[in-house]
Amino acid sequence: MYADIFGTLPIAEALVGRGVGLGTVLALMMAVTALSLPSIIMLKRVVKLPLLLTFVGVVTAGILTIGFTSNEVTHWFI
Repeated sequence: MYADIFGTLPIAEALVGRGVGLGTVLALMMAVTALSLPSIIMLKRVVKLPLLLTFVGVVTAGILTIGFTSNEVTHWFI
């Protein structure tokens, strides 16, 4: 799925309205914009495969960390 950050806002709003955790919604918004197939294809034209795989791994780890951390922090305050 590809969308820009503004395209994911209505989806995020609907998910939060249904009770999905804020960290999960935040992780979805970041992953859709950063790890979409068109973005990977464009990056593949510029960088070599090992660097691309490193990018995908680091971004995925960062998104997961932020998502889990945000969910835990919001549970403390809500």
